[in-house]
Amino acid sequence: MALNSNHFTVYVAFTLFFAELLDFAFAASGRGSSNVLSLLQPYDHMYYSGVRSYFGEEWVKAAELLEKSIVTKESLFRVRRQCHEDCVSAGKEPLDKLDSESGSLWDLWALDWVQQKAECLRFCIGRSVTPAGQLPVSADIEYEFGSRNPYNFLQVTYYKLEKLQKAASAAHTYFVANPNHLEMRNNIEKYRRMEGVSEEAFQDRELENEKHWVLYDSAVQHEASSDWVQTAERWKVCVNETLRQMEECRLQCEVASKRLPEDMGADSVDGVFEKAAALSLSLLSCRQSCVTQIATRPGRISAQEDFLPSQLEHLHIAQFKAGDISGAVQTLRSLLLFYPSDKESLDNLQLYYETLGGDTESQGTQPAQEFVTYVSRSLQEKKLLYFGMENLGFSFTDPDLWTPEDVVPESMRGVWRAEKEKMNEKTKEEEKQEVVDDSGFYAGGPVPQVGVTITMDDEVLNGTNRVVLDGVMTEKECDKIMQLASAAALAGDGYQGRRSPHTPHEMFEGLTVLRAVKLSQDALVNQTDAKLLYELGERVRTLLHSYFRSPSGLFVSFTHLVCRSAVAGDQEGRLDLSHPVHVDNCLLEPETKQCWREPPAFTHRELSAILYLNDNFDGGELFFTNRDAKTVTARVKPSCGRLVGFSSGPVNPHGVTAVTRGRRCALALWFTTEKLYRDMEREEAEAMWAADGQSVVKKDEEKTEGTAGRNARSQAPKERGRGGRGRVTGGKDEL
Repeated sequence: MALNSNHFTVYVAFTLFFAELLDFAFAASGRGSSNVLSLLQPYDHMYYSGVRSYFGEEWVKAAELLEKSIVTKESLFRVRRQCHEDCVSAGKEPLDKLDSESGSLWDLWALDWVQQKAECLRFCIGRSVTPAGQLPVSADIEYEFGSRNPYNFLQVTYYKLEKLQKAASAAHTYFVANPNHLEMRNNIEKYRRMEGVSEEAFQDRELENEKHWVLYDSAVQHEASSDWVQTAERWKVCVNETLRQMEECRLQCEVASKRLPEDMGADSVDGVFEKAAALSLSLLSCRQSCVTQIATRPGRISAQEDFLPSQLEHLHIAQFKAGDISGAVQTLRSLLLFYPSDKESLDNLQLYYETLGGDTESQGTQPAQEFVTYVSRSLQEKKLLYFGMENLGFSFTDPDLWTPEDVVPESMRGVWRAEKEKMNEKTKEEEKQEVVDDSGFYAGGPVPQVGVTITMDDEVLNGTNRVVLDGVMTEKECDKIMQLASAAALAGDGYQGRRSPHTPHEMFEGLTVLRAVKLSQDALVNQTDAKLLYELGERVRTLLHSYFRSPSGLFVSFTHLVCRSAVAGDQEGRLDLSHPVHVDNCLLEPETKQCWREPPAFTHRELSAILYLNDNFDGGELFFTNRDAKTVTARVKPSCGRLVGFSSGPVNPHGVTAVTRGRRCALALWFTTEKLYRDMEREEAEAMWAADGQSVVKKDEEKTEGTAGRNARSQAPKERGRGGRGRVTGGKDEL
């Protein structure tokens, strides 16, 4: 159907008004039903009841109600989706007449169409949901479910009921969206060591709603391996799933009940039309906000900018490299709908045309229809929203960078241009900061340990605040820690010799200081070896504190003995890395060369170190890159007693090449100047030794606080990241 152009804008607003206004009739449905108990009840009421049972320690009842609240919410969304599909054809007859009618008759046919559609939705939803269940939930409830807090309660509840598999599943699901929650991180590690808890428990129960992110990561991994046929296929699936998730989000905006605008009393100038406009604009704003919602990873504060256009860019490049030139042309034309004057895209299109030669049919390929619809619809919505901002005082934040200037009213373009210019300047400044390290560390200080030599410094390593020191350990000490790794790593911190989390071609083992001490008390490892593991952390801390001229005290934040072993018979044709390029305290985006200091990054880390134990393996070299994650600036080959130290921020992206033969072991350490984030496990190990009448050597470190620091740590104020806040406390990683 093609609407008359002079009716289109008022048609959209008119439709939205009545769709929203009649939406409030939903609550009237179902009152005469004799089987109300079979209908969906309010999930917010179930949740509140479950929380009350939780605090009353009625664990069985709490588990039942909390699970019901999650299932009921999912069922409600499913009912809305089904009713939306069932009512697509409702009001088709008056809808078909909108093209030919004009004036008051056009308005009447439009009203008839909207009434029929709203009545269909009202009746359909009323058959499955109680009147109370159709009412909008509070902002508090939306936050609780958005932050996955029901799983927080369920984790404890199932633990109390000794249902450990379910407790681990709830803990993992909560932690995915709350990666800075120290207590939950520790709980997950405990569950990994418990009998009766299998690896299958650690699955995200909300994965269905985040499937596009799984596909996105899979596409990126295939892209890194240069398997372009598979890469193109993965990006295509990812794009389609992103569009599907976007439509689902928009659908829920449309069908969900909304609150009427607040009545400002008899003196209010807002009449029925103003309230209708407010309802319509709220719906449009909700639909537009789906862009931000879908582009935000679980556990992240900020959305990934240009999420859908950036996927199209990846896709057309992958299609071109895979030899699908016609597909690349269509994808690139779709991308040009967002950025029609982008020079790089236009140059690529010309290249594709030249590659096609005389294939005029492929050259005439048009953009995919779903993107034509997506962009056209979005622009119409933006026009109405900006109109509301200009004339009705409505507040709207445009989620897209690609919005063209002609959509913005003339009176607002000055402010709009200024904000856009400010954003561009900020991006440029962030790009300039690539060679600037604001960590407060300055390489070049003295090396206080006799026998330790500086092998590579900033100049040799082509970077800032980087150093390689040799002679930090003796051969005998390396052998001792290697023996410790062999004896204890398989029973270490939960990896238990499983496949590496970064590559299927390697096995991964890990051991923490506290675990080593506990194993030594059980006579499973040598106690002097466990104590050496602890003291190596102090040795490295002393060296780096001096060399990087730390302006304040330096505390060990985490210590992790890590071994990576090549899987025999699984190395042929391998193209991946042992550990992909990353930054230790921020989230690196190579495409934009930006690094966001926000969860799930370990934002409190300030200095990083790797102390190597052996060299009898192939591969496993550390390498540094620029922020593009591609341009390698330096390489370091492991050897016994070699220490690599560097600041943990965005000036030092790094990765590890594939271990293709043998077993690579190293001690990974991270340091912080904030006492709040010191490694509490080390203090627990010290306390265990003290209880046995032993002591450990600690140099140049002020006396640490007692266990109160553990509580203060989880309550610490959060620092600002990009557009949000967040500290990640504790946790392990490896280098």
